[in-house]
Amino acid sequence: MTSHAGSPASAETLQSSVAPVRSRGKFNWLVWPAALVLLSGGGFVLWWTFRGRNDPTVMPMPGAVPVTVEQLETSTVREQAEFVGTLDAQTGVVLQPEAAGRITQIYVSSGDRVAAGDPIVELTADRSQAEVNAAIAGISAARSARDTAQSQLDSLLAEQLRLAAELDLQNTEFRRTQQLVTAGALPQQQLDEEARDRDVAIASVQAAEQQIAAARSSVAESESLLEQAQAEANATREDLLDRTVTAPINGILGDIPVKLGDYVEISSPLTSITQNETLDLEIAIPTELARNVQIGMPVELLTFDTDESAATATINFIAPQSDANTQTVLAKAEVMNASGRLQDDQRVDVRVILEERSGLLVPATAVTRLGGQTFVYVAVATPPPETDEAATVETSQPETTGAPLQEAPQQIAQLRSVTLGAMQGNQFQVLDGLSDGEVIITSGLLNLQDGTPIMLQPEEPLTEPAGNS
Repeated sequence: MTSHAGSPASAETLQSSVAPVRSRGKFNWLVWPAALVLLSGGGFVLWWTFRGRNDPTVMPMPGAVPVTVEQLETSTVREQAEFVGTLDAQTGVVLQPEAAGRITQIYVSSGDRVAAGDPIVELTADRSQAEVNAAIAGISAARSARDTAQSQLDSLLAEQLRLAAELDLQNTEFRRTQQLVTAGALPQQQLDEEARDRDVAIASVQAAEQQIAAARSSVAESESLLEQAQAEANATREDLLDRTVTAPINGILGDIPVKLGDYVEISSPLTSITQNETLDLEIAIPTELARNVQIGMPVELLTFDTDESAATATINFIAPQSDANTQTVLAKAEVMNASGRLQDDQRVDVRVILEERSGLLVPATAVTRLGGQTFVYVAVATPPPETDEAATVETSQPETTGAPLQEAPQQIAQLRSVTLGAMQGNQFQVLDGLSDGEVIITSGLLNLQDGTPIMLQPEEPLTEPAGNS
């Protein structure tokens, strides 16, 4: 019994004692190749890590999100307010004919630029050239009658002088004869003859004065007729000349509502001429905002399709009272329209620059909104690992095809809460949360979370269109 029971036990003991010997021999055969593989893999990991820091052609670590970034710099931040304004040309006229007539010629087209004196429209006049010639002939006749009357007056004035001298001589002869008659040297009859001659001279002088008065009346009447003839001739000539309507100022023509053959009256509008080089900008500012606007503040005029500034100006007038109906205050600025992009009666968006100061701006594309708050992703350096133990990673080197590889990421995206102000173009003003010099992420935000590794992606260079070489 004893020998039968001990035989199997001895066999198992022998098997168990032999098995470890076989296993240890197998381990010794495999341990050295495995150690070599681990050592080579660890060396490759170290080589890969340190090579990735200096070689920009190394593939990035898995999980890195490609992004573009922008470094914040202090710039000019504006406090501004936007309104709607209306442009009004400082100089403009509406052309109307000065004489009624039918349109026989139109020299221009709507939208043409004209200079003062350029012909615009020609009309048939109510007066003819023959009437003008007759009026000129009437002037000549009236002038001739005036000259004849003046000659008669001049002759009568000369005759009056001769008669006055004759009268003086007769008075002298009468006094001398009277003395001689009184002395008895001459008879009384001689004195009577001298008295008669004196009376004739007096009568001649009086008659000459009456003739002179009549001649003066004739001259005045002839001068009045001459003035009347001249006025009639001028009216006839102007009526004939008014058939051509000319431009009184330089400018651009508006719509021409008339056409050839139309009969127009003196009050009929033919077209308009507007000078758009200088425009008055009228801004209706709500009364609650009027206290923020002051004379001298810069103004930018914006086009409706873009945020581009079409012109700039400076506020030069603010009304001292508000409009009772609209509860707005009128402000004005003079706009120089050198480019010609602005027009009379055009409505434009107006941006009044209330204040300018130094500050930070972030692109609107970099802003993320979560739960009613605003955030920005900031690119920061990867924090150091919590432990010094490095995990041994076995990896294999993929075959490359010669394509350039990007640098391994050394940064992560950090979600930062920020306080933003008003927009300035396509950027937000930063009131709190960011500092000058920090780097923010501007693209790839949908793939980011707080702590996500990032890979800086260079911006694509601008290429010229084909055919512009």
